Amino acid sequence: MYDIVISNATIVDGTGTAPRQGHVGIRNGVISAFQESNVAPTHEMAAHSTINANRKILCPGFIDIHTHSDLTLIADGRGESKLRQGVTTEVVGNCSFSAFPIEPKHLDLHADHLARATAAIRPWWTDLDGYTEALYREGIALNVASLVGHGTLRVAAMGVEQRQPTKSELARMISDLQKSLEQGAFGMSTGLTHVPSSYGDFEEVVALAEVLATQGAIYATHSRAAEPDERAAVAESIELGRLTGVTVEFSHLAINRPERWGTGAELLEMFDQARGEGIEIFFDVYPYDASSSSLTQYLPPWLQAGGTEAMRDRLAKSSQRAQALSDMAEGWFNGIPWLWDKFQISSTPDGRYVGETLDLAAKNSGIAPDELTLQLCEKYGNEIQVVLFYRTEADVSTFLQHRLAVVGSDGNAIPLLQPNARPHPRNFGTFPRVLGKYVRDQGVLELTDAIRKMTYEPARRLGIHDRGCIAIGKAADLVLFDPEIVLDRAEFGKAPEKPDGITHVLVNGTVVLKDGEITESRPGQVLQHSK
Repeated sequence: MYDIVISNATIVDGTGTAPRQGHVGIRNGVISAFQESNVAPTHEMAAHSTINANRKILCPGFIDIHTHSDLTLIADGRGESKLRQGVTTEVVGNCSFSAFPIEPKHLDLHADHLARATAAIRPWWTDLDGYTEALYREGIALNVASLVGHGTLRVAAMGVEQRQPTKSELARMISDLQKSLEQGAFGMSTGLTHVPSSYGDFEEVVALAEVLATQGAIYATHSRAAEPDERAAVAESIELGRLTGVTVEFSHLAINRPERWGTGAELLEMFDQARGEGIEIFFDVYPYDASSSSLTQYLPPWLQAGGTEAMRDRLAKSSQRAQALSDMAEGWFNGIPWLWDKFQISSTPDGRYVGETLDLAAKNSGIAPDELTLQLCEKYGNEIQVVLFYRTEADVSTFLQHRLAVVGSDGNAIPLLQPNARPHPRNFGTFPRVLGKYVRDQGVLELTDAIRKMTYEPARRLGIHDRGCIAIGKAADLVLFDPEIVLDRAEFGKAPEKPDGITHVLVNGTVVLKDGEITESRPGQVLQHSK
């Protein structure tokens, strides 16, 4: 007798093979039977509970390789925005932000740093083991796989200082990284346009990546704003992989410079050439032509040294404020122009300005947009989020199609109800958007390849061996969806909406989404990396 049988399903197993009709039996959280058949299940497939798929697609649960749900899952373990998309595993700790290691004497700086990317919560733990305990105490509906953030390593070792680490500080970072890997972290991430990760030079990152390589752990990089453009950033990542032998995951590949839009093929050629040379480098991408981040990320790096309070102190000095405005006039990330109508405010702690562009907010306030930007960062610190419309649909499609691409949302697992925010739609629709827009409607991807990019392949890269495909003995992380109607519904600047077509989600053999409704179950696990 099985706990659950999903019958009459069109099974796409995640490996890229053709769909098959059949039934799947689940026992003790694991896939225990797979009966390929066009007819009703036999008596051997008896179960306590049966879900009739009615020929809908059954595939592995989606593994979101790039998220910032580190603290949002502490705030609300349901992970509603991801669960409704069919995500069963969140990979946290990206872009240099992780909820560990925490140095207690730098707790204020840690909380300030993490507020750039995830919920504004002060950690009460110090390491991955403590973070794991906190997640289990709150209860999580999704699985969590953790990376170590380079920015967090730096804050723990040396605060938010704009300088190279001393030998002892680098040794502390290496020690904290090694301990995190021993406790089950899957790798390390950088955020080389985010303070303080951006203060780390190439040699510092190499020293840490060498530790990863010895442990078979991944290096995920939010790349540096290298000059003259993103080609230099890709080249730096390739060189790091060449020198250290680490597997490199280039995060959220995109082209933000307007003069470079439409040149994605040049970057893909660089990736292909590196792979031809034996360098283990891959990339992820999300299916939207707009990005999102804290507004402070785009300020001059020197202004942000020491954290938000230090930034406020500098801006209170007229000479330093004038210098900040002068530097901003040169653009952000080494010369990308400030197109004020392409910055849309998506979240503030009090809800003010939400939905307005910086251009509109400046006009309504009677203030120049660059000065308003400084005022907003003074007032809200790292807790003001913006959406940037600095990308093109053509580049997104080009990247998605490539053989080295997988899908990662760069979003958070958050509630649908967002009274003070209009978050980027990627938080609510990334995976249904791939299936609806890029598979069914536009034919950019084949169904089996799209599912491979969202299941088996991210699991393979990370070293998650017990899930990512439908096979006997694998964890029963599963999604059931209707390919005829699956689609994202969230839109920019509007209240979030849940996607269409995702009917059932199972995590570790427990139903967490049933007929489109979230259950009370919290079967999520904190996954552990093993070589």
